Amino acid sequence: MPAEHGEEPYSPRQAAVLEAALALLVEGGDKGFTTARLAKAANCSKESLYKWFGDRNGLLAAMITFQASKVRVEGPLAEPPGAPVFRKQLQGFAADLLTVLAGPTSLALNRLAIGEAGREDAQLGRLLIERGRRAIEQRAMRMIEAGRRAGLIDYDNRDEAFNALYGLIVGDMHVRMLLGDSVPLIDGESAIARHAARAIDQFLRLYGTADASTATTN
Repeated sequence: MPAEHGEEPYSPRQAAVLEAALALLVEGGDKGFTTARLAKAANCSKESLYKWFGDRNGLLAAMITFQASKVRVEGPLAEPPGAPVFRKQLQGFAADLLTVLAGPTSLALNRLAIGEAGREDAQLGRLLIERGRRAIEQRAMRMIEAGRRAGLIDYDNRDEAFNALYGLIVGDMHVRMLLGDSVPLIDGESAIARHAARAIDQFLRLYGTADASTATTN
């Protein structure tokens, strides 16, 4: 099971296996992804795979959880942050989200899920929602709640605030990339950082208090 905020959800060895699994999925698609091929690529036994992740659906769930864990919130969330820290948390979250969604792994997973969406045995789409989107959403909810407790943002409806944050960060980028379009705004690390900063500026103009709106990151 994934760990709580601030902890690594998988051991380094398990993380390496999951990276290998994701690479296999991107390279060969669903049909090319087998436990035998993964065991060979990751230099581990099939017994270890079953012990760590269970059956194929358990492995897919772990892969998606591992991907979602790359969208992080920097620093602890138990105590209300200061304004510069909160802006930095928001911008870091935005940059991570853009990086993950624009990467070949996320695109491959989502395209596979779309391709199997009408099948009775379809599992990938459900896993992407439960282990991917919802895990990221819960992380972001804790972040914006901490910002509200600190008096840095204000909102009447937390879900609406999160949806605004997500929409300002992602826009139509993910849909366009799934359809094969290139998105210059997220071409490279510096472009992602600029886009993330603009999205958070817009979010804080909508929901931020005076202190949060004027604070800058170091």
